[in-house]
Amino acid sequence: MELRPDLLLRRAASGPLPPVLLISGNEPLIVQECADAVRARARAEGYGEREVFEADTHFDWSRLGMGLAALSLFAQRRLFDLRLPSGKPGKDGSEAIRQYCAHPPPDTVLLITGLDWSRQHAGKWSEAIAETGWFVPVWPLKPQDLPDWLAARLRRHGLVARPEALLRLVERVEGNLLAAAQEIDKLGLLLGPNAPPIEVDTLERLVAEASRYDVFQLLDAALAGDAARVPRILAGLRGEGEAVAGLLGWILLELPRIAGFAAVQATGGNLMAAMREAKLWESKMVQIRRALDRHPVADWERFALAAGQVERIAKGRAKGDAWLALERLLLAIARPGTAAVLLAR
Repeated sequence: MELRPDLLLRRAASGPLPPVLLISGNEPLIVQECADAVRARARAEGYGEREVFEADTHFDWSRLGMGLAALSLFAQRRLFDLRLPSGKPGKDGSEAIRQYCAHPPPDTVLLITGLDWSRQHAGKWSEAIAETGWFVPVWPLKPQDLPDWLAARLRRHGLVARPEALLRLVERVEGNLLAAAQEIDKLGLLLGPNAPPIEVDTLERLVAEASRYDVFQLLDAALAGDAARVPRILAGLRGEGEAVAGLLGWILLELPRIAGFAAVQATGGNLMAAMREAKLWESKMVQIRRALDRHPVADWERFALAAGQVERIAKGRAKGDAWLALERLLLAIARPGTAAVLLAR
């Protein structure tokens, strides 16, 4: 069974655990909290022993099989806690996990956690886990989902924030869930449960600036048409000491590819087939299709050329303000019908 993290937390709080669980994704805080909920449930169900394995590239997967075989000699219930840093078990690991899922031993729970996940990580091993137990992919939290996530976390502390205060909290901690959790824990300690609704001034006084951005969020905001978010992310990156030249690698790679997709669409080609051939995630396909609808193919070609000009400015080969040029390029991508005006300046 495939579960969302919130459903995993509810099930782990109230029901028995399956013989195997996989929790993996790019949000370490959510992965950790889901795994902690499973461990707590295991203790409540009498799994008194816990054995931890760190499955790095040199891990001997026969250790897992030997541990399971030894378990049959004892009545003690045991939790096997398998850490999979890369999110991929490799050929030997895949086979070991599939064998476990085919014949899970009694009185045993195998918990597998990883800090990376994408469609490329999936395979017969993860399918076997989903058939036998629970598979919990942890996807990066989308910006539009962050307010609800923060509000739910505040409620755990008996707190409620005014809508404008919640939006300010989003700005303060966006892109950094660990910092968000820490700040909300601090609010819980300082204000206590059942405090009056949190106002903006209270929030600004008590919560530190903890935003953390990266170039992927920057381009995603532009492709999503979120023009208000682009300058905020740029300001955050600049404040963290990033340089324009260091941000351009992904943008220079992605814009020509999107221009190619635009050309396929403009000439009546099979856009979905082209994106599948490029091995894009489904969510990325949806994002790009929406972005393509905002601009004609000529604009996407212009965006790709403009990114090269920003790079020349950033490297001192052309005159201009690299930060301003990058902001204009991204705003042109975010706003339909503005390419000619913004890129001509």
